[in-house]
Amino acid sequence: MGILFGGNDNDNSYLGVDIGSSSIKIVELRKEKRKLRLSTYGFTENLNSSVDGDWQKDIIFISKVINRVCNKAGFTARNAVATLPSFSVFSSVLNLSNVDKKDISSAIHWEAKKVIPLPLDEMVLDWRVISDNNQAGKKKEENKSNIRGTKNERVLLTGAPKVLVKKYINIFKEAKINLLSLETETFSLIRSLLGNDKSAVMIIDMGVGTTDISIIDNHIPLLNRSIDIGGMTITKSIGDNLNIGAERAEQFKYDLGISSINSGDSDTIPQTIIDIIDPVINEIKYMLNMFENKNNKKVEKIILSGGSALLPNFVDYLSKIINIKVIIGDPWSTISCPVELMPSLSELGPKLSVAIGSAMREVE
Repeated sequence: MGILFGGNDNDNSYLGVDIGSSSIKIVELRKEKRKLRLSTYGFTENLNSSVDGDWQKDIIFISKVINRVCNKAGFTARNAVATLPSFSVFSSVLNLSNVDKKDISSAIHWEAKKVIPLPLDEMVLDWRVISDNNQAGKKKEENKSNIRGTKNERVLLTGAPKVLVKKYINIFKEAKINLLSLETETFSLIRSLLGNDKSAVMIIDMGVGTTDISIIDNHIPLLNRSIDIGGMTITKSIGDNLNIGAERAEQFKYDLGISSINSGDSDTIPQTIIDIIDPVINEIKYMLNMFENKNNKKVEKIILSGGSALLPNFVDYLSKIINIKVIIGDPWSTISCPVELMPSLSELGPKLSVAIGSAMREVE
C-alpha cells in the first residue's frame, strides 16, 4: 500500500523509517549517478523498557526518539517514507468479473466490504490492477469481454485504519520531518530483498513480537499472515528453560547460539525452541500448500528477514523440514556501502531490511 502525501521531494537523499514494536530503525539513502548509496543509518531498541506502558501510543515520545536517532547518526535528509506494520493492514487480491472500466472503483469498494472486517469509512483504501501472466487463455477472454465493454480484472486491495495513518502523520509532524508516503512493510521488503526477481518466493519477517509471512509472485503479495510469535517469544522460552533473565537469554540466543544451550547434538535447535516456532512452521506449510493448489506452481525459495532471521541453525532447520531453499535476505545487494562497514552491515541487514526498502521507494 502506498499513501502519498506530496511535499518537497527535490532532493537526492531520503529516509526510510521503520517503527517497530520495540524499536525504531532509520536508513538514509542517496542517489548518485543512477546508483544508490548508503549515507548513514541508526536505530534504537528495547524501547518497551524505556517507558511505562505502551510506548507506541505516545506520539511525542516516538517523535523525540526519531529525532534523537537522526541527530546521533548525523542524518541530513528531512524527507521520509515510513512503513505501516503488516499485521495492522488488510490486504487481499480481488477478482472482478465483467466489470465496466468506469465502474471498477465502485466494484472494488463493494468487494472491499466483504474482505475488510472494519467499516470502510474508518479505513484508508489503496488499490491497483495487477496482471496475471499465468492465466491460460486470459488474453482471449479479455478480448471477448472488451467487445462487451467489460473486463475481468485482478486487483490488489490494501486498507489501513485512518486512526493509524493519522498517528503516523502526527509523529512526523511533531518530529518536523516531511513524510512523503506510507506503505506496508511487505512492499518495502519486496523492494529491498527481491530486486528484479519476479519468481514466486516466500518472505518471512521475524520481528520482536510477530512473524509476518508473505508469498510474493511477480512482486505482488498474494498471501499474507501474521503470527504472534517473534524473537521475544524465543528469548522468553530460553530464559524459562535455563531459569535466567531476559538479557542473558538474549545473549545466549545470538552470541553463543541456540545450539550451545543443548548439551547434546550441537547441530540441532533445542526442542524447547522447536516447540515455540512450531506454529510458525505449520503456517508456512499451510500457506505453501494453499498457494500451490490455487496457482498450480511452487514457491522457489524462502527469504528470511528481521532480527530473529539470524537465529543460529534456523536456515538449515527450516530448509530441511520444508524441503525448499532458504536464505537470509541481503538488502544491501544493490546499494553502495563503505567496504570497511560491510561486516557489521551484513549482520544488521535483516534488521534494517524494511527501513532500507522504504528509503529505496523514493531514490530508485
